[in-house]
Amino acid sequence: MEYKKKNIMSRTYLVAFGLMIFSFLLIAKLVHIQFSEGDKYRAIASQRTLKKDILQPSRGNIFADDGSILATSMARYEVRWDAAVPSKKLYQKHHNQLIIGLSEILGVSKKYISNKLNNAVGEQNRYLLIAKDLTYSQQKKIKALPLFNRPSYSGGLIIEHAMVREHPLGKIAERTVGRVTEKKQGGYRRVGLEGAFSQYLEGEAGQRLKQKIAGGQWKPINDLNEKEPTEGFDIHTTINVNIQDIAHSALLEQLEKFKAAHGTVVVMETQTGKIKAIANLGRTKVGTYYEKLNYAVGESHEPGSTFKLMAMVAALEDKVVDENTIISTGRGELTLFKRFKVRDSRKGGYGTISAAKIFEVSSNTGMVKIINDNYGKNPSKFVNRLYNMGINKPLGLSITGEGIPKIPHPDDKDQWDQLDLPWMAYGYGVALTPLQTLAFYNAIANNGEMVKPRFIEKIESFGETPDQTFGKIVLNPSICSQSTIDKVKKMMFNVVDKKWGTAHNIKDKELSIAGKTGTCQLDYNQEGKDVQYAATFVGYFPSDKPQYSCIVVIQRPDKKLGYYGSTVAAPVFKKIAKKINNALPKTIRIHPDQVNQLSSRVANVKPSEEVIPDLRGLTPMEALFVLEPMGLKVIIKGKGKVKKQSLEAGKRYKINQIIVLELS
Repeated sequence: MEYKKKNIMSRTYLVAFGLMIFSFLLIAKLVHIQFSEGDKYRAIASQRTLKKDILQPSRGNIFADDGSILATSMARYEVRWDAAVPSKKLYQKHHNQLIIGLSEILGVSKKYISNKLNNAVGEQNRYLLIAKDLTYSQQKKIKALPLFNRPSYSGGLIIEHAMVREHPLGKIAERTVGRVTEKKQGGYRRVGLEGAFSQYLEGEAGQRLKQKIAGGQWKPINDLNEKEPTEGFDIHTTINVNIQDIAHSALLEQLEKFKAAHGTVVVMETQTGKIKAIANLGRTKVGTYYEKLNYAVGESHEPGSTFKLMAMVAALEDKVVDENTIISTGRGELTLFKRFKVRDSRKGGYGTISAAKIFEVSSNTGMVKIINDNYGKNPSKFVNRLYNMGINKPLGLSITGEGIPKIPHPDDKDQWDQLDLPWMAYGYGVALTPLQTLAFYNAIANNGEMVKPRFIEKIESFGETPDQTFGKIVLNPSICSQSTIDKVKKMMFNVVDKKWGTAHNIKDKELSIAGKTGTCQLDYNQEGKDVQYAATFVGYFPSDKPQYSCIVVIQRPDKKLGYYGSTVAAPVFKKIAKKINNALPKTIRIHPDQVNQLSSRVANVKPSEEVIPDLRGLTPMEALFVLEPMGLKVIIKGKGKVKKQSLEAGKRYKINQIIVLELS
């Protein structure tokens, strides 16, 4: 018995001694951690409960040429509440006013708000969502409410914001303006100007310190950011809102009329290369249209008869023909190499006509004879001429996704056969994007100078600009001789002006137009597939002093309704050109023979030497008769009689001051 007691005591002492040793070791370890590794573990703990939240900066705005905003970053706010911060007494004091205010601002019932806040207080919810996607004015009103107008450590209000991209003018040039979206697999998809100039638009990110709270949620530590985000640069584009609206509406109307698959319109300023409008519309499954893809920039396709301009310029420049060379087109059908048939759209052909008229009536057989007869033994000469004009090279646009031109060369033995030369003569076997085709036609309008199409006027932010300029860029100072240019200009004018021209249907008494139609077959080499068409018209206006060039391409119209370039695409061109021309400022001079007649008609309008008269109801000629002797410079917009005047009647004026008269 005594032996057992001694054994138990020994074990007790041993356990006690072991516990004491363990305690000493534990204390030693804690002391070591506290003084030797404390900073390390405190940092780890801090990392687990604190984080630096990245604050995305406000992207720069994208503007039209008149300052209208095409894309902007708008702040959207999320309002939360830490119900554990205010005392119950303070909450009860402001409860009623708070409920009424939130109900009015958010448009929800008082009962709903009251229950939501009361439940949060009871549960001590530290991150209650009150509302999200609020505007700046809404969150300001919430911050002004009783209790919420206190500092966050007293009232518990938590406001966070994020920047979202919006387009105030809706769908205008949506695909060209573009977007930047995050991919699921990582990285970003960059489209249009948003993507091309993202490095300037995006600015510099900021930081905000947040603390982890119950429920795994993160709450800002204070009201201030550790680093404020820096706003990005603004982009000023060349897009003109009015011209864009004209182009978009005209294209949409025609697509709907002919039930086409998709289409594009581009309007470019002749001398500068500024893109004033670019519309790209594709059809949905339900038959509506929207900015689906940037067809003008990215869709390479066979241009068809619009390529005859390139072929004609080459032939004239190499002097293998001139505009008066007589060529037999036969009965409108030509067979080459016993298997290659070329047909004209006009049954029976055009007979024997000049080279110029071959272009004007768009004779396929005539163009093939010009090119094949004169370059058949040396096709490289023809293709080299095309290469020298630069049409085999991309334009190098700022917007990504430009289609690559396809102009086959005889040196490419694997891709060249004897059919390629006659095939190229009327726009098959080659490929260009609409914008590449337009750039060439614009060069003709610009007397040989090929300029790069451009979308950007300038980039700046509060007067600062990046180290990059966006002025006019000349791709080729002279694509051909002035003599050749003068000849093809006359041909393109005749396409519209002469009765035999393929686009005579768009001739207008008030506006001279020059251009070329194109009707290109699609799916012709796919067995069992119904042949479709692409209808095109490309040219410039006014023809004598070109200010704008324009291309219209409409793909796959319903053949039952029409498919020729003259009937499908050309009317769109005319509608756009007319509306743009009517909006251009015009100065009218009075012929001396009209003075006496006008004098009697405006006898009642007697301006003093210092005061502007009321011109409403007068014709432009009558208004000019009154104003020019006063030393005023007159700009007239529109047609009809004076509806509005920029200088108010009865107001004083200065010599050489400009007065704008709007007619209707």
